[in-house]
Amino acid sequence: MKGVHLLSNERNRPKPDDRSDNVEKLQDMVQDTLNNIDEAEESLEFASGKQREQIKEKNKRREEAIEGFRDEIKDEARHNH
Repeated sequence: MKGVHLLSNERNRPKPDDRSDNVEKLQDMVQDTLNNIDEAEESLEFASGKQREQIKEKNKRREEAIEGFRDEIKDEARHNH
């Protein structure tokens, strides 16, 4: 590599754990997932029987993911205070 000279230990060093914006990222993930649920619910009107079931199952998994995100937000809030 021309112009880039890193010592081997600099290349392999992990990035510092920056958790300062985790809550914000998690809140964005919750909002994005809620938007996906809404869009999927709207598509139910045009879906066939099998598609309807798949959409409902996926939305159930999305709701479970939201619960996990919210638990992580609570953990982060406890960790930061």
